[in-house]
Amino acid sequence: MADPKTKDKTKKQIPLRVSASLYDELAQWAEDDFRSINGQIEFLLTECVKKRKKSYKDEKD
Repeated sequence: MADPKTKDKTKKQIPLRVSASLYDELAQWAEDDFRSINGQIEFLLTECVKKRKKSYKDEKD
């Protein structure tokens, strides 16, 4: 089984297509948060996964 600390350092590349308007919104948001667009997308996806896990855990209780 992989070490959780190592797992977070391993990056996978995925192709992602978004509309020009969404890209522009993400680019502005990333700039506002002092992140790259890639960093912003990764941050947002991580937050969504955390929220989903918390929501799922709350439903089970």
